[in-house]
Amino acid sequence: MNIRLKDICFSYEDAPILAQINCTLKSGLFHAVLGPNGSGKTTLLDIISGFKPPTRGEVYLDQTKLSGISRRKISQAVSLVSQDYTINFPFSVYEVILMGRHPFIDRFSRPSSADMDLAERALGLTGLHALKDRKVTELSGGEKQRCVFARALCQDSPVLLLDEAFSNMDISHTIQLLSLIKNEVETRGKTVIAVLHDLNLAAAWADHILFLKSGHITKLGPTSEVFTSENIRSVFDIDVRVEYNDYVKTKQAYFRKSEHA
Repeated sequence: MNIRLKDICFSYEDAPILAQINCTLKSGLFHAVLGPNGSGKTTLLDIISGFKPPTRGEVYLDQTKLSGISRRKISQAVSLVSQDYTINFPFSVYEVILMGRHPFIDRFSRPSSADMDLAERALGLTGLHALKDRKVTELSGGEKQRCVFARALCQDSPVLLLDEAFSNMDISHTIQLLSLIKNEVETRGKTVIAVLHDLNLAAAWADHILFLKSGHITKLGPTSEVFTSENIRSVFDIDVRVEYNDYVKTKQAYFRKSEHA
C-alpha cells in the first residue's frame, strides 16, 4: 500500500509543525524518517495513522483519502508502534497481542482460529512464547516493547509505523526486530515508515530515507543516494563523515568528539 502525502500542513495553537509535505512512500520499502528533536517526525506519523487530522492537505492510502475512511478501516490498514505505549491493566501478554485483531472482529464476536494463529505467529516471531501468560504490567520496558511489536504483527496491516520503537530495547532485540521487519517488507510487500534516532541503524536497514528539519522535507530518496555527509550536516548541524563500511556493507556515519567538550 502506497502512502501519498499531498500539501500536508499542521499547526498546533498557531505554531507551525509541518509545512507543505508532498511525497509518496511506496509499498515494499522500509522508509526511515530522520531529523532533530522538534522537526515534526512524530506528528507526521500521527497524521499518517489518522490520529491527528492535518491542518491542510490530504493523506492517501493508495488512491483513497484517509479522511474518508472509518477509524476501523484505517486500523485494518495501518498499525503503529510507539515508544510510550502504556498498558495499566493486568492483561496477559497473549491477550495484548490478540488485541491486534480487534479491528477485524465484529462486536460481540470471539476471535477466530485464524486470529489466534496470527497471535501465535507473532509470539514466535518476537520470541515471547515463554512470556505468553505473564501479566504485561510485570514486564520490563524492553519486554513490553516487544509485546507491542507483536501486537502490531498480529494486526497484520499492510502499513507499519514505528515511532522511536526501539528506544527501550537492547541492541540484540533491536537487530532481531529490524531483521524481522525487513523480512516483512521484502517477502510480504509491507510499507514500513520508521522514526529512528540512530543514523547508522537507519543506513543499514532502510531502503529510503526522509530527512525532516523544522517541519520541511530536506531530502527524500534511496539510502545509498541521500545518506551523505552534506545532508546529515545540514539537518543536524554536526561535524560528520560518511563512508562505506565493508563489514556492514553500507554507508555509516562517523562523528568526532568536539574539541570544546
